[in-house]
Amino acid sequence: MKQRGFSLIELMIVIAIIGILAAIAYPNYQEYIIKSNRAAAQSAMMDIANREQQLLLANRTYVAAANAAAFQASTGYVLPTDVAARYDFSITLGAGAVPSFTITFVPTGPQASDGNLTLDSQGVKTPIAKW
Repeated sequence: MKQRGFSLIELMIVIAIIGILAAIAYPNYQEYIIKSNRAAAQSAMMDIANREQQLLLANRTYVAAANAAAFQASTGYVLPTDVAARYDFSITLGAGAVPSFTITFVPTGPQASDGNLTLDSQGVKTPIAKW
């Protein structure tokens, strides 16, 4: 009578191969998630910058905000929930005769390895490598 099925060695080889593939795929997946979250944050930063430019045209001044709630209270703009969950942001106004602003997004939680993203009123983005 011949037995059917897999031997223990065959099962262990299959498990080892699955483990190797998972060890390669998981870090790439995490990096992809961080990049997609960064792209969403960059899109939100551009929306905020556009709102600031509209405010300058209408009110001859930019709006400073310490966080998303303060910006929403003064402009009505609601930061997307996926971005708000992963980034804190602030808007600082420049000192001087010419009005200017700088938007800073600070990553939180698992996104923290991403580093701060900034965009100013002149369109200068930092860090350049991540835009």
